[in-house]
Amino acid sequence: MSNGLKIGLVILVLILAFAGCGGCGYNSIVNSELGVDEAWANVETQYQRRADLIPNLVATIKGSGEFEQSTLNGVIEARSKATSINLTTNDLTPENLAKFEAAQAELSSSLSRLLVTVERYPDLKTTKAYQDLMVTLEGSENRITKAREDFNGAVKNYNSNVRTFPKNLLAGIFGFQPKGSFQAKEGAENVPEVTF
Repeated sequence: MSNGLKIGLVILVLILAFAGCGGCGYNSIVNSELGVDEAWANVETQYQRRADLIPNLVATIKGSGEFEQSTLNGVIEARSKATSINLTTNDLTPENLAKFEAAQAELSSSLSRLLVTVERYPDLKTTKAYQDLMVTLEGSENRITKAREDFNGAVKNYNSNVRTFPKNLLAGIFGFQPKGSFQAKEGAENVPEVTF
């Protein structure tokens, strides 16, 4: 066998080996991206669940009488902003996630203001409809937290796939880009100060 033929066979074997491993790496990247897709859909579902509760909450509070209209309007506007941002998994850049998170944080903040204002209405707090909505809202917040944690785990797995050798070569060839994840709020590392 001539040297040229030997070199050709070695190159062919290397190409076949790389192609075989490359297929596995590609499939692994695709599977981890599908995990991100699923986790993101769960995040959106939980945020939508919370957004769907707000009209009932506002109607229950409005029905109690002379409630501050500006507080209710603030919640309604924040809900509108939060539900207007629609991201696909292809849009999950850190910048887009920050915009999404900011809109959701604004909604959370307006809900907090609403609940503080409700404290001035003891009769409202004792109604069954209000109490049921508060339990459901609390459950929604817990589900949102869990969905965000699961999403961050899926993104970590995906980003690991597209950044580590040799899969990063395939990721570059096929256009897989790292995705953004939810970040802690600024100042979250500080312990809240409690004074009596």
